[in-house]
Amino acid sequence: MNISGAIDTTLDRLIAPGFSAIGYAVRRRLPSWPADPRPGCLAGQQWIVTGASSGLGARNAEDLAALGATVHLVVRNAAKTEPLLEHLRASYGGGAELWVCDVSDLDSVRSFTAAYLASGRPLHGMIHNAGLLPPTREVSPQGLELTMALHVVGPTLMTEELVPALRGHDARIIFVTSGGMYGQALPVADPNYTQGEYAGAKAYARSKRTQVELLPVLGRRWATAGVRVYATHPGWAATPGVDSALPVFRTLTGPFLRDVAAGADTTTWLAAVQPRPQGGGLWHDRQERPTSLMASTVPTEGQRAEMWEWVAAAMTDGVSGSEP
Repeated sequence: MNISGAIDTTLDRLIAPGFSAIGYAVRRRLPSWPADPRPGCLAGQQWIVTGASSGLGARNAEDLAALGATVHLVVRNAAKTEPLLEHLRASYGGGAELWVCDVSDLDSVRSFTAAYLASGRPLHGMIHNAGLLPPTREVSPQGLELTMALHVVGPTLMTEELVPALRGHDARIIFVTSGGMYGQALPVADPNYTQGEYAGAKAYARSKRTQVELLPVLGRRWATAGVRVYATHPGWAATPGVDSALPVFRTLTGPFLRDVAAGADTTTWLAAVQPRPQGGGLWHDRQERPTSLMASTVPTEGQRAEMWEWVAAAMTDGVSGSEP
């Protein structure tokens, strides 16, 4: 391993420096840092960004628009997102559209995907960024634990329904995950989090682990449509979600948090870089990273298959698919 690679890997394994603003600043100065996407490289492309009303999603939407894409902002709160919509339309030639959809509500997802397909537009990629860390256990309209509905079942259903628009466009699907998933194993035995004392941060991390471990399954499922699937984690970024859901963490790490531009960087880069990287990996700071740092969080292929069976059932049946 060369010196640049050794520094990068050390930052990654030590967690705190690698996930912080320090890690991003150091890596950007290494000779191994990959080049930025070519200006205008997404011209003519159509991209969906969920949770684009603020934070990382809003920044990714702007980054994609700056590279020439037409960006479809998929949000729950239209009024909150209107200023960003107008900014994108005024500032970039690719255009922007606003769609209202609650990604945790499977009926809302189906309504959105039906409307998008009816528009006749192709689709070149999706960034699944919508996220929430609830303080207490909540359920979706279909009875699914909220973080699993919002981070896993809803995005998977949305992609599944939009495969006809994605087909044949060398499309990329990117799940924005979290480094917090490193501390959790795949929750095969209790995916709907009905057992034990509920903790929002744990639920969030469990759902993010599920995103990452289903990448190989989803990649195989959508490969015939030419779709590749990835996950990125932004490191420790200062976002409205962190401020509201993790105030103690925000206070303790404030000076070391990345800004949204740094947090969103790898997701934008992965959406635009050519040639298109091999799918199925977890990316951070423009490099593919290990999905587990502890042996206890490495699932078997059988566990992945079992988790996928639960997700597939949940997409169809909601809470009746609550046990694998």
